[in-house]
Formats: sequence, structure tokens, C-alpha cells
Amino acid sequence: MCRFIVYAGKELILSDLVVNPKHSLINQSYQSKERCEPLNGDGFGVGWYAPHISTEPGVFVATSPAWSNRNLRRLADKVTSGLIFAHVRAASKGLSVSEYNCHPFQYRNMMWMHNGRIDSFAKIKRKLINTLREDLYANIQGTTDSEHAFAVFLNLLPQDLSQCTPEMMKKALIDTIRQLNQWTREANAEESSSYNFAVTDGHTIITTRYCNEPDVPAETLYLSRGAKYECIGDVCKVLPVTNKPEAIIIASEPLTENARWEPVPVNHLLMVDKELTIQFEPILN
Repeated sequence: MCRFIVYAGKELILSDLVVNPKHSLINQSYQSKERCEPLNGDGFGVGWYAPHISTEPGVFVATSPAWSNRNLRRLADKVTSGLIFAHVRAASKGLSVSEYNCHPFQYRNMMWMHNGRIDSFAKIKRKLINTLREDLYANIQGTTDSEHAFAVFLNLLPQDLSQCTPEMMKKALIDTIRQLNQWTREANAEESSSYNFAVTDGHTIITTRYCNEPDVPAETLYLSRGAKYECIGDVCKVLPVTNKPEAIIIASEPLTENARWEPVPVNHLLMVDKELTIQFEPILN
């Protein structure tokens, strides 16, 4: 399992998410509080949008642990963006540590992250691949269940992604989960699958908190929203919202102690549009 952070709002320096908070993403890479195993040291990645330069995001990944990567700290001090994805990886059993397996994954203007696992992935992999368009199959470079799930999602969207609407993205993500559930049932999967997904096209953000077994605790996911997110030294806070939020953070674990962090309901989808309007929707099997 892994840890991830999504930020949307006014331009923010990357270090205020991954470096500066007391429970920053770097801290979560070696001292996770809400996993039985506190280490997430099998690589990391950050992605951000600079719309004045390109519709496609910038992405930086590495296989070293986030806590020891000098270049991550150098980069984080110099990059600002209004939409940021960041991820630290704990590799699933049997999956290699390589840059191709580090999140976020990118395809054109889309970014994708996953915290969780597809149970019996090896048993369903051939069936999954056979459903994909040729261009999406060719785009898969790594071996993770997460990247293959991204390909399933993309396969459910129009081939011309400029025609894709937020509603299309939402439907495709829900249908991705349903399709994965169908395949794992057909493979007689013995353990649970968990799908904490995050995806964005640079405007709309959609995340899910989902486990396919009702008796198994879902992976954690939190939402914090406010008028502004700011850090002074290592003291970071989300300022209270008075009207509509102008800063939204979705994270596997709270970054701060002095902000209201709402658990995302289990088996729900959370969508944030470009106006930072928030919508929750249950994911029905």
C-alpha cells in the first residue's frame, strides 16, 4: 500500500506538501501513522500542471526513498502549481521497484495514482490487456496493477480526450471499479481488493475510497478544505472557509494537526471541479 496527496487551489509551492509539514509526504514515507507497516520507501513521484506552458503535466519520479532523495527537496523548493499530485510507494509483493512503476502515471493530459491493490492481478492481467485499445496497451511501460487499472479507465473514455467531460470521467472511474470487481470474482480471488484511486485531467479531480469486501477496513483517505493552505516553517494549516473553499487537500493521512480533516466515506467517490465545488457519490456494486 502507499500514501498520496492531491492539492487543488491557489498556486502553492510543492515543498509545503511534501517537505514542510510535520507529517509531510516525506515524513509519511518512513513514519506512516495509519498503516501497519510505516515504510513507503519503494520510490515516489510528483506531478503538477503549468497551464501557461502545456496542458500536459510535469512529472518527476525516482526509485529511491522520498526521505533520502536530494533532488526532490531541490525541486520542491522551486515548483509552484494550483494542481499537484504526490505519491510515495510501498510496492505490492512480487512487483519490482523501477521508475516505470512509480506513480503518478501520465497519459497525455491525464494523471493517475492508486493506493491499494487488485487481488489476483496475475490471474486477470491477460483478460484485462485483451480489452484495451492498441494505443493504450502500447502505453503501459511498467508492471503494476495500478498502471493497468489506469489503462482500463482510459479505455472507457473517448479516444479524443479533449471531448471528455467530468461526467464521463466519473462514470469511467466507477465502471473501472465494477469491471475490476467482475474480473476478480471470475478469478475466484481469495482476498480483498482496495481502490483508492486519484485521477485528473488538469481541471477535474476525482478520487475514490473503496474496498470490495464490506468486512475489511478500507484504506484511509481524508479531505480538508478551507480559504487557504499555508506553512510557516513546519507549522502548516488550512485557514477556515467562510464562503466556498479556495484550497482543497485530499490525502491518505492528515498533513496537519490544526485543520479539519474529514474522512472520505467508504465506497464513495469524491469529485472536485475546476471551480473547487465538491461532490460525493456512493459507489454501488
